[in-house]
Amino acid sequence: MPADDLALLTAAAEAAGLVALGYWRGQLKSWDKGGALGPVSEADLAVNDHLEAVLRAARPDYGWLSEESADDKSRLDARRCFIVDPIDGTRAFIEGQEGFSVAVGLDEG
Repeated sequence: MPADDLALLTAAAEAAGLVALGYWRGQLKSWDKGGALGPVSEADLAVNDHLEAVLRAARPDYGWLSEESADDKSRLDARRCFIVDPIDGTRAFIEGQEGFSVAVGLDEG
């Protein structure tokens, strides 16, 4: 991974954490995605939107795969692909617990 990609991922994840903390332990809207997919919250979507805006603007030729975005199969043709779980530990987040994180990675295939 190019060093500037690591710096980009780090900065984006840290900023996304601040977005998440703006919702944490507040009046949070959440709902079940249905099936066995589990819960999602407005914070998940806000963090996802933030990460997508920052990362795709910086690397428009990279693919995008996120738990909270519709799958875009064009990612399969990209040399590199961002892989995102905006809030890993959504149940804990919704309950106001500390066991959650912003998960951001980069696949180079």
